[in-house]
Amino acid sequence: MVKLPNSAHSGDDMMCFLKSNILRLCAALFLLGVIFAITPFPSAQANPEVWRSEWGKTDFKKTSIKFEEILSGGPPKDGIPSIDKPIFKSLGEIKDLGAKEPVISLQIGGEARAYPLRILIWHEIVNDVIAGKPVAVTYCPLCNSAIVFDRTINGKVHDFGTTGKLRNSDMVMYDRQSESWWQQFTGQAIVGALLGTKLEAIPARLEAFELFAKRHPTGKVLVPNNPRMRNYGSNPYVGYDSSARPFLYRGEMPKGINPMVRVVTVNVDGKPRAVSMGLIVRKRQVELGDVVMTWTPGQNSALDRSAINKSKDVGNIVVQRKTSKGLEDIVYDVTFAFVFNAFHPKVDILKE
Repeated sequence: MVKLPNSAHSGDDMMCFLKSNILRLCAALFLLGVIFAITPFPSAQANPEVWRSEWGKTDFKKTSIKFEEILSGGPPKDGIPSIDKPIFKSLGEIKDLGAKEPVISLQIGGEARAYPLRILIWHEIVNDVIAGKPVAVTYCPLCNSAIVFDRTINGKVHDFGTTGKLRNSDMVMYDRQSESWWQQFTGQAIVGALLGTKLEAIPARLEAFELFAKRHPTGKVLVPNNPRMRNYGSNPYVGYDSSARPFLYRGEMPKGINPMVRVVTVNVDGKPRAVSMGLIVRKRQVELGDVVMTWTPGQNSALDRSAINKSKDVGNIVVQRKTSKGLEDIVYDVTFAFVFNAFHPKVDILKE
């Protein structure tokens, strides 16, 4: 039985009550959808013969994975629409983006652009060209994985979209030229004609909007093509990063660490490494060989409260390598412990 607020005449109390219970209902419905997506017909989901009606160009004979590892995320091919003709505005024109909201910031040549997660959480991929370089800016909400890739493969520019499918809870992308399937977390083609090809990742930062604005006062910011298309600024995965376990994941959990703890992943001497965010927060700076990871407060989680600009502070991470010219930004990712463990099960996560 639901108990109504004591003051039946208080309009504000009633509005708060309704908002609170609507959020709980939405979260429950989302979880229910996840359960059905995982359990009812797994064999049908992992059947290339069923997929062929939607994926006529994909060469399913070429694969490096077991198809049983693929789960439907719910939406069909391009059901989560990529942004293929991005629109940008100057900093002075941006009025609705909170100072501490997370953005993927990218600088190439003399150009700098910010891609707010309030937009990417609804689209997951932006096909862009910055300073003449074709890039795919990607974000997988279920993994909190934000990675930028070069879209040029063997001298040819490719465009990327969403398959609507997941592996290890991570987005499976596809390129529209060959319709090969790509693992977002690794940047590798796992199914199709381009099997085994790996996309080049490009250094970028996941940081608060105000930090981007301070570093790049002439930078541009991605805005929605159609502001009414989605409820931009809201988080459809309310409470996800404080849940007990990940959604749409059937793999092994990491040992000795909460699977939903954020970890910073980076290659050190050509090998994958991961460091618990908690360790970096406590020390403020952690070094692995010539790699320096620095944490500062002041960035909202995109996966906490319904309103991203009111979500908890998870802080900012900068990952750089020591060189003869000083510190230089390198490729890194801020993801969850279960994700790193799924793709690198033999590599321990540094916690202490």
